[in-house]
Amino acid sequence: MNKKQKGITLLITILSLMIMLLIGFGNRLKDSSKTVFQVYLNGQKLGLINNQEELLNKINEEQTDIKTTYGVDKVYPPNNFEIIRYKTYEEEITPVEEIYNKVKDKGDFTIKGYTISITKKKTEESDEKKLYIYVLDTEVFKKALEMLITAFVDKEDYQNYINNTQEEITNVGQIIEHMYFEESITIKESNISIKDKIYTDATELGQFLLFGKEETSKKYTVQKGDTIAGVAEANQLNTEEFLIANPRFKSKDSLLAIGEEVSVDLISPVLTLVEELHVVEDTEQVYESEEVRDNSKPYDYREITQAGITGIVRTTQEVKMTNGERSQGTVLISSVTIREAVNEIATIGKARPTVSGRPPLNTGNWGWPTNRPYIITSNYEWRWGSFHNAIDISGTGFGSPIYAAKDGTVVQTNNNCANIGYYGSWCGMSYGNYIVIQHSNNYYTMYAHLTQDLKVNVGDRVGRGQVIGLMGSSGSSTGTHLHYGVSIGLPHSPGSRWLSPWSLY
Repeated sequence: MNKKQKGITLLITILSLMIMLLIGFGNRLKDSSKTVFQVYLNGQKLGLINNQEELLNKINEEQTDIKTTYGVDKVYPPNNFEIIRYKTYEEEITPVEEIYNKVKDKGDFTIKGYTISITKKKTEESDEKKLYIYVLDTEVFKKALEMLITAFVDKEDYQNYINNTQEEITNVGQIIEHMYFEESITIKESNISIKDKIYTDATELGQFLLFGKEETSKKYTVQKGDTIAGVAEANQLNTEEFLIANPRFKSKDSLLAIGEEVSVDLISPVLTLVEELHVVEDTEQVYESEEVRDNSKPYDYREITQAGITGIVRTTQEVKMTNGERSQGTVLISSVTIREAVNEIATIGKARPTVSGRPPLNTGNWGWPTNRPYIITSNYEWRWGSFHNAIDISGTGFGSPIYAAKDGTVVQTNNNCANIGYYGSWCGMSYGNYIVIQHSNNYYTMYAHLTQDLKVNVGDRVGRGQVIGLMGSSGSSTGTHLHYGVSIGLPHSPGSRWLSPWSLY
């Protein structure tokens, strides 16, 4: 073996020895490493532990109060709690008791339950909103949801709808064609923080879904002589709102017991229940008053020579209800006249000579402002927490004519709003496109939610029955209708006051 070969052999031997030493050292390092668990809370390290099950068991065993309060068998760490397993050579292990105390100080343990997510879709007047409700049992939410629905819908009608056992309409009546919530609802099993409101009682959750709040509803104790209409009016509710808040009463004619406690809170439902109804009903049609002058009679002579008779029309409609409130618009499918309206005729005396500065006497000779048949979709009453100072008339169709109720002068108009508005719009002070007419004796009539195509201008003299505009849905509106208001004094001016339009007929 020459000198060069000896050198190569020596080099190989040295390399082999080094490799063997490195492998041995690596094995010794491997033998000295250990598996541990790093605990995090809110992204911050709490320390290393040897056994994660020991920590989890301690959390579960120590939280007996939570188990008792919610009737559960197991308690879990907070939702922002994390344990990560890895190898380490460090010996600094934190006692489980110390880690547990750090977690306990946060007081944010969790229990198994269900998160109900309610998403209200974005609209013209509001952004998308999300609400979360927490329950331990989905049956609690199911029962609460049924309580909400049956506050708006008769329980028997609801059962017939879901069981597909609704009877056909043979005379008058209604059937539910569709029922749904406008919001998107999802239910997901999850760990719920005990810091969140967790509903375990269906009645409590049902009240929250109906009134939008957890605190006790505003209550009233019934006194002698109270009626549902009277209690509702005194607390700025209409009778339908009262019946929704107190579903045990079936109609406005139900009797109240002295000492009985009733809810007089205005509802503010968390969910929006929509019913699409097919309705057949008999609707009254007002009669109008006519005057015939007899110059042989004195100035102040007035005698009813033909009594007025209210007409009755049987209408078939498509009606939309939203949380128990009827849409301002309705779709009239068909109508049959049951009884023709007969106008009242009054014979009056000869005309009184005009006296400078004195307006002629108001004789109550008022006409109806829409075509017939019509549907009253909202009355002169409290509605949605404010007073509705008019009546809403629908059923004659989008673009149908609107008539002046009496001779007068046009004093205000607005036609700057889109023909179709939405609930909550403030265009035209929320009235949309409108006309105000001044009549004798300081009476004013207002015609609102019209289309832009007004037929009159400020300053025009108009006669009773003259077409002044077309029915629309402008401004704050939930459907095609006419908002017909009557006031003494210019509407919204100091000292003016609204009257029920029914007082004219």
